[in-house]
Amino acid sequence: MGTDKSKQALRQAPRQHATGDTPIATNLSSSDLAAVPATLPKYRQVYDDLLSAIKAGVYQPGDRLPSEAELGERYNTSRITVAKAVNDLQLQGLVTRRAGSGTHVMAPAGSKGHVFGLLIPDLGRTEIFEPICHGMMQSPLSKAHSLLWGHSMGEESEQEQEAEHLCQKYVAQKVSGVFFAPLEFTRDKDVVNRRIVAALDRAGIQVVLLDRCYAPYSMRSKYDLVGIDNRRAGFLITQHLLLHGAKRVAFVARPLSAATVAARIAGYREALLEHGIQPHQNLVCHGDPDDDSFIRKVLKDAKPDAIVCANDFVAARVMAALANRGVRVPEEVRIVGIDDVKYAALLPVPLTTQHQNCADIGAIAILTMLQRVENPTLPTRDILLQTHTVVRRSCGSHLAPRHKQA
Repeated sequence: MGTDKSKQALRQAPRQHATGDTPIATNLSSSDLAAVPATLPKYRQVYDDLLSAIKAGVYQPGDRLPSEAELGERYNTSRITVAKAVNDLQLQGLVTRRAGSGTHVMAPAGSKGHVFGLLIPDLGRTEIFEPICHGMMQSPLSKAHSLLWGHSMGEESEQEQEAEHLCQKYVAQKVSGVFFAPLEFTRDKDVVNRRIVAALDRAGIQVVLLDRCYAPYSMRSKYDLVGIDNRRAGFLITQHLLLHGAKRVAFVARPLSAATVAARIAGYREALLEHGIQPHQNLVCHGDPDDDSFIRKVLKDAKPDAIVCANDFVAARVMAALANRGVRVPEEVRIVGIDDVKYAALLPVPLTTQHQNCADIGAIAILTMLQRVENPTLPTRDILLQTHTVVRRSCGSHLAPRHKQA
């Protein structure tokens, strides 16, 4: 949009949606500008023109203003002068300035802000997502915006259809962004996950992935992801067992798990190798932990003295299955998990696990989404929080002296 066009649009008072490259709109013609009193400071000219453009809607909430260098060239003045004008706008709460992303128009106080949707098929079934969502709501950044929770989904056989239906609902509602935790444990999860993000893409809706990516481990999608460093978590919890006397460590996971589990297995294998142990294929076992025949096969084939479980849910099931078979934890088989959900400390044998800070994941996800909505061309990011080991009885660390790390 050229300068003359901006002036005319402003005089006619229609609301224009401008981009960051739009020149400053002003009520003054070229001859009027020449007649501005010499006593009016240059920074005030810049300030008045920007203020007029913002009030007229030429620059709307979220739009990027021209850079200080562009404004300085346009007004034939220094960047210091321009910065003074922009600072005054910022003090009035009209714009916000962020290093590396420029100056953006803020929504008026009390305005509705953005609407974001939560598309989390495991909500209500996987404990980590409720505290993640709570972290989102508690973030000060979310106060000016709305979060749509969707609904808890049915059985795993129904999740794919319900997830796509909720996606279509968000598209119809024209939300600004969707927080998506990709499906796992379903037969067609890979196809459905890709259909969902493609539909959001076509609608111009931004996506931030929660906890996991839908792409296979070691690959990545084009979307931001906020979660934990799963490979590091798998490494640390396995190393803890090895440092406290475990010799033959198995890994147990459910079939069709998300890529996060593959990352945890990679970390598990890395820890074994670092301690001079070959991670034989029969040590990694995929099956239903509630199936007694599967647990019997794990004990027979892997002959473990310790088991790293893909998460605390699996650990609780394995612990119960071992108890049913008369196998004592941790005296005969040590058990550890990953996540540190609420019930981990309440199991018959309190569970040693890797703690992830779900509230922080939620708060960072909100920040990531706002940055993505305001700056869609930002490079894609994986924001991976670190975990720490919470030691309880199930790992048997109280049974054996600590080994020195090689």
